[in-house]
Amino acid sequence: MSIGQSRGPARRAVAVLSCALGLWGLSACKGKPDSTQAAGGSASAAAAQAPRGQGPKIVPGPGFNPECFAPWKQDTKYLQWTARKPPFRLALVNGYVGNAWRIQMVKTAKAFAKDPAIAPLLKEFKVVSTGTDVAAQLGAIEDFINQGFDGIVTLAVSPDGFDRVIRLADKRDVILVPFDNVLDTDKVMQVNEDQTAMGRQWGEFLDKQLGGKGKVLEVRGLQGNSVDRDRHVGFRQVMEAPGKSYTIVEVVGGWDDGKAQKAVADALAVHREFDALFAQGGSTGAVRALLDAGHKPIPVATEAENGVRKLIAKHHEQGMKGLSLGQSPGLAAIAMKAALEGLQGKVLPQMISVPIPAADHTTLKDGENFFSQLSDNFFTPNEFPPCGVNISGVKIMNESEADVK
Repeated sequence: MSIGQSRGPARRAVAVLSCALGLWGLSACKGKPDSTQAAGGSASAAAAQAPRGQGPKIVPGPGFNPECFAPWKQDTKYLQWTARKPPFRLALVNGYVGNAWRIQMVKTAKAFAKDPAIAPLLKEFKVVSTGTDVAAQLGAIEDFINQGFDGIVTLAVSPDGFDRVIRLADKRDVILVPFDNVLDTDKVMQVNEDQTAMGRQWGEFLDKQLGGKGKVLEVRGLQGNSVDRDRHVGFRQVMEAPGKSYTIVEVVGGWDDGKAQKAVADALAVHREFDALFAQGGSTGAVRALLDAGHKPIPVATEAENGVRKLIAKHHEQGMKGLSLGQSPGLAAIAMKAALEGLQGKVLPQMISVPIPAADHTTLKDGENFFSQLSDNFFTPNEFPPCGVNISGVKIMNESEADVK
């Protein structure tokens, strides 16, 4: 009989000897060395019996539930953590909570934690928003790791600077899942929509409307954020391609309706007229500034706030054309679900791609992709059926954005 087939006292003796000789890691010797785990669809013996405290193993795909957890690219690697049994301690470490998207994201995470399919998996769920200071966010993540939390999802303040907490998370077998504003690393599992592709889609829409030339107002998002950077890059790839002749005026709206509305109003005071508008966020305010100024109807490329979709639908008959793409606050729920599946040993892509929800002036329909009875700052896309994420607007808005400590 081989060692791998041994049972009872013989197996325990092998375990004791292995620990004494340092053949297994400290966490493995403290745990149960004969435990097993499930992979995406089948067990990976090397990953299942690997000593804990070394982070995830790189394993072959395909991964678990690819309809939900789709790999970013064909060559995206797959990760697997040592399996453990629920319930788990999970935390959301947000950065700042100063705009409607962030507020709804926190509310969505809280509502998802109460979902009947998710609540039994959670022993504890904490939420903290740390502001725009990277050090404060890193300190909060480190604190949750040291408290013994099993998983942490985070909307990072910066795309870099997280190496220390990533190493600490691996050492303590904590799954760290950045989403939305992801990190410039392949050392952690991450969840996002393809921001560069989103920027290109907006650019392609405006380019089709304008025919290769014109004066365009670009309203940027939060400076220093990878989402703002990648959307801008994708947009400019289209607008600055060979053969195009666009003049682009760039202002900063910070993904905030009030700031974006003022930025557009100030730009109109200087330039008087534009042929198109691209607003990454704060789109309702940006379009309102056009309307308040009595500007002629122009094509608008916007985010998926409820208010801007109302405006496009309302003014379409007067000539307004618009493409509204959604960066869903529901990404928080997908990140939470990925962390919970990873904790149970499922094989998952290192970079998970979430589809980009879209609507334009020809497809907008009240009650389906915008809601006349909900507030302007409600973000419309929050359903991901392949992931079992389907949170009603009422449940989301009944939650608070306050920290849960």
